[in-house]
Amino acid sequence: MAVIKNEKTGKWEVRTYYEDWTGERKQKTKRGFEKKQDAVEWERAFKLQKHYDMSMTFSDFVEVYSNDMKPRLRLNTWNSKEHIIRTKILPYFKNKKMSEITPSDIVNWQNELLNYRNSFGEGYSKTYLKTIHNQLSAILNHAVNLYGLRFNAARRAGNMGKEETGEMRFWTQEEYETFVEKVADKEETYMAFEILYWCGIRLGELLALTPEDFDLEKNSLHINKSLQRIHGEDVITDPKTPKSRRVIIMPEFLTLEVKEYLSHLYKVGPTDRIFCISKSFLHHEMDRGVKLSGVKRIRIHDLRHSHVSLLINMGFSALAIGNRVGHEAVDITYRYAHLFPSIQTEMASELNKEREAILNVAKEQR
Repeated sequence: MAVIKNEKTGKWEVRTYYEDWTGERKQKTKRGFEKKQDAVEWERAFKLQKHYDMSMTFSDFVEVYSNDMKPRLRLNTWNSKEHIIRTKILPYFKNKKMSEITPSDIVNWQNELLNYRNSFGEGYSKTYLKTIHNQLSAILNHAVNLYGLRFNAARRAGNMGKEETGEMRFWTQEEYETFVEKVADKEETYMAFEILYWCGIRLGELLALTPEDFDLEKNSLHINKSLQRIHGEDVITDPKTPKSRRVIIMPEFLTLEVKEYLSHLYKVGPTDRIFCISKSFLHHEMDRGVKLSGVKRIRIHDLRHSHVSLLINMGFSALAIGNRVGHEAVDITYRYAHLFPSIQTEMASELNKEREAILNVAKEQR
């Protein structure tokens, strides 16, 4: 182990040894330090990391957390987490030792975020505040479970914010049919909306579709990937969750529409995308169709809600619907129940009929 000055560059460098996870002894060299003190500090932090000593700084542990978690997550998921860590958590905790972070530190940090206001006088949403807190708690929990941190201070301090369930909007089948008729002049637009509505897939899943994803003989659509915009580039990633990998059986009329659409595509190979359009293009087409049809404005993602609500209204179980649309848990599907208050009325009506029938039988037996 040594901190030396490179005579050629005039800068300081560190040469140190450590054992990797297999127990093999390896050398680590880090160059380019302007000051000797910076090199010494880097060597100290490196040793703490390799020994997973909780007297390391929060910033150093974030590197450990990143190395552990990044390979396990989709790139866009990690980018979202990394942005929160870099902009909302590290500025406050980066120089604090992991073992010295207290619940009161967490509360002070929470208060700063709760009091934040932008130039328009707006603060963070309750949902975003909860997301930020959960990310800090996840980092500390990782340290508790794997690296010997005594307790999770974020958990002891308690959460901030809460998950806000926004209004879940949807179209009835009649509204959808009215809308899609107005955009049928563009085949690509029409087919994109048809698949979104009748299959309930996510927009990223739609934009990643290729001809080989369809088995037209079996009326099936295989969902196994998603298209995401990452750092300004279109990237094909894994689906959102493990259960997002699924096979959807299409109604026969949709199979015929897909078959005709694929026959019109020019020089599209089995693994080429069949919708070479952007999300913004579809948003524009949604606006166009809404204006022409006069139906209420919903988001493109609400077509997925519309598909689920349609299936609920047709009487299918939450488990079956969840499997079709790729919900990770059946609880997610149950959140849609409020879309049909009329079902509650129908249930009450049927219960009333059932009770009256039993009472009538009882009267006849007297």
